[in-house]
Amino acid sequence: MAARQDRDLESRRILERVERETTPGGTSAVTRAARNARDHVTAADADRSDPIEYWGTRIGRALGLLIALGLMVWLVLFISRGG
Repeated sequence: MAARQDRDLESRRILERVERETTPGGTSAVTRAARNARDHVTAADADRSDPIEYWGTRIGRALGLLIALGLMVWLVLFISRGG
């Protein structure tokens, strides 16, 4: 009887852990991805005490995003015209 209770407790603990790891804070994967992308472009991880590093990081990441989007648009237009 005690072995069954131990297995039940272990199973519940595993299920609770899986639930915590898959949905931290109750947010969806899309919400987390959007928040991570926003934090990356706005340089949330940069040192705010150094304004040159902070703004340089923000500008560089924003330019990189714009260039990547421009290349994607160019590729779609290039493929749609038939090369």
